[in-house]
Amino acid sequence: MKQPIIFCDFDGTITMNDNIMAIMKEFAPPQWEAIKDQILRQEKTIQQGVSQLFHLLPATQKEEVIQFVLAQAEIRDGFDEFVTYTKEHHIPLYIVSGGIDFFVQPLLQGLIEEQHIYCNEANFSGESIAIEWPHSCDELCSNGCGCCKPSIIRKLSDENTYKIVIGDSITDLQAAKLADKVIARDFLIEKCEELAIPYEPFTTFHDVIHILEKREVHS
Repeated sequence: MKQPIIFCDFDGTITMNDNIMAIMKEFAPPQWEAIKDQILRQEKTIQQGVSQLFHLLPATQKEEVIQFVLAQAEIRDGFDEFVTYTKEHHIPLYIVSGGIDFFVQPLLQGLIEEQHIYCNEANFSGESIAIEWPHSCDELCSNGCGCCKPSIIRKLSDENTYKIVIGDSITDLQAAKLADKVIARDFLIEKCEELAIPYEPFTTFHDVIHILEKREVHS
């Protein structure tokens, strides 16, 4: 039996809302919406779009932005139990996020080991907030992903692993194409249906546990 391995998105998947969108709604000037729409229509790469979004925010707002995002973020029901389930069944769990370190890491502290978290990083040393990309695309990906989920999946899995991808948005689509099982919500469901990618829907992480139990996905 293949070893299951889980690659789980953060924004809109582990959290109830997309934290980058929440930051932009609170702090960014109106032009952020046009950039967001271009990302969703795949007219801009994730890397281009997210860089441009954060470029709209002055670095002097660092503490205000961090305090806001940590205060408003809400973890989806059942996530703690899901993490416990993966540990009990010895299923490696990696968080692969297009989110930014200053909110992803604090919100997962005590639940997920830091070396199992892959996300982008913020640099506040310039005039505006600059995003850095420690996990950008490998030679097999030219999508400008930012945090490249397909590249991370290729790095951490092989032909003996059963790849489970959990996500909600356009940033999870390329990962879903590589998965043996996709567990999806929101916009990712639309894209999976459009491209005939099989998936199972979820609302809470209790649903995710049920899906894993139903499929007897254990090592």
